[in-house]
Amino acid sequence: MEPMTASHADTDARADLMSYLDFHVEAGVDAALDERPHDRVAEAEAAALAPAPRAEPAPRREPPPREPLPQRDPAPGEDAPLEFRRELPSRDPPPREPPRTYGNAAGAKPGEAADDARARAAQMTTLEELEALLRGFEGCGLRFTAKNLVFADGNPQARVMFVGEAPGADEDRIGKPFMGRSGQLLDRMMAAIGLDRSSAYISNVVPWRPPGNRNPTPQEISICRPFVERQIELANPDILVCLGAPATQTLTGTKDGILKARGRFYPYRLGDGREIRALATLHPAYLLRQPVQKRLAWRDFRMLKAALDGSAAGR
Repeated sequence: MEPMTASHADTDARADLMSYLDFHVEAGVDAALDERPHDRVAEAEAAALAPAPRAEPAPRREPPPREPLPQRDPAPGEDAPLEFRRELPSRDPPPREPPRTYGNAAGAKPGEAADDARARAAQMTTLEELEALLRGFEGCGLRFTAKNLVFADGNPQARVMFVGEAPGADEDRIGKPFMGRSGQLLDRMMAAIGLDRSSAYISNVVPWRPPGNRNPTPQEISICRPFVERQIELANPDILVCLGAPATQTLTGTKDGILKARGRFYPYRLGDGREIRALATLHPAYLLRQPVQKRLAWRDFRMLKAALDGSAAGR
């Protein structure tokens, strides 16, 4: 065996060094930042444990001396010079902003926005005035997230008025209620008993779309309720049809679920004291999810047809 010489050792060391450097290059370490290695973890821990340096206070600068102003006594009846007068603070309270509806509705106290809505809605004498009021109303935060106000569609002189819960994406885009798939189904349901949008009036409890098609909150419903109630009074239908549980519970006061409440007429009293009938039935959107329940909705619409024919015969 050939003995290892110094040249062999140098060659092996050089080969080991080149392999070591190749390993680092392949790992992405291809630039030297210092002559010696640094333990960055240890440096970070040491910096965290070291006391924070005390900040030296900035040297205080003395203001330059001001030259005294020449003084003289004012003549009799003469006011003191302006440079010697002192402005006294005003005792008047700061001006208050004029009262307005809540632009930031989330900050409104519970009930305040609803009371404001009730007072304003009661002053409206036409549906056009009520719609204009809603376009400028800022007491409900949904107004600021929706694209359009969805007030109503159809014939306000019709004998029957349908009220749903709230607009969806299609209604928000177009600005009219029941414009999407549920609206198409409602049109077919009305056509089955001889109605269309020229012989019916359609609206919602909440006239603005909740974000993401979520359900309106109880506070949002309480704020919008005075408007839909005034809308019903001004439209003055013979029969009111509540589509779905939220509309039924809001307008009739029942706590029953819609499957228990549907198929019944409830008394609904208008602002002038006149009482009309409100029929509870299933919402078309629910029927799209549960087609087997269409048979129940058909029964309800047959009741509506009979009620309309009966009221027409009694006139």
